[in-house]
Amino acid sequence: MTHRILAGLVALAMLAPAAPARAANKEHQQLMADLRMLQEQSQILQNMLASLTDLLKTMSAHIEQRLDQQNTTLVKGFADQKVILDSLSNETRVLREKLDDNNMRIGSVTQELEALRHAVQQRPTVTSDPDAAGGLPSAAGGSSLPPGSAQGAPLVALSPQKMQDAAQADYAAGQFDLAIEGFQAYIKNFPKADWADNAQLYICRSYFLDGKPDKAAEACDAVIRNYPTGDAVPDALYQKGVALRGLKDVEGARMAWETVIKNYKNSAAASLAQQALTGLRRP
Repeated sequence: MTHRILAGLVALAMLAPAAPARAANKEHQQLMADLRMLQEQSQILQNMLASLTDLLKTMSAHIEQRLDQQNTTLVKGFADQKVILDSLSNETRVLREKLDDNNMRIGSVTQELEALRHAVQQRPTVTSDPDAAGGLPSAAGGSSLPPGSAQGAPLVALSPQKMQDAAQADYAAGQFDLAIEGFQAYIKNFPKADWADNAQLYICRSYFLDGKPDKAAEACDAVIRNYPTGDAVPDALYQKGVALRGLKDVEGARMAWETVIKNYKNSAAASLAQQALTGLRRP
């Protein structure tokens, strides 16, 4: 009996360490299995992260390319629009200058036509008289010219009014060369006449309307220099500014117009000069 008990105790003593060992081994195997699973999941996540990174890089490059293209298109569009706006601005400025010149010409022609109309109305009827105009008869209301003389030539035999009317008629007809000769003849034959400064002003206008702004500016200077107290000086200064603007001398034109406004502020020429300066300041 005692031997049996001892044998059982020995057997239990031998079997006791074996149970915890098996349990530890099983737990180790479970941990290893979990570790392998975690490693596999980590690898999957890394692969997914790499794929996402590549996709983001591709999308970023594509977006940058599109942005560059859009930026280039916008820059080109803005540049084209600026060129168009600059062109329109230049064309508007040219048209404004031409409009100002046309307004000035229309005003001048209107004044001259009115002066001609008044002169024709005031002209007396001339009858045939061998002693008048150098012994030549003239038709009623006509001008008396010696044989072989061109209209507007320096004729002492003509009265100041007839020479003025003849030159103004050429001016109104657009015969600016003849008109200039007529006005010069008037000044030569009647240098002290009240209308001499106006004749010189007409020479200035004739040159300008004939497309010779350089000679027009010189003729306007002659008005200012030779007739400083005459009533044609304000108009001469304004016309000089117009001629200088035609020669692209903007500062010279500005000075001429500012002189009109400063020294003759109540004149019609000062009003025209103010309008011209306003147009000059506009872009």
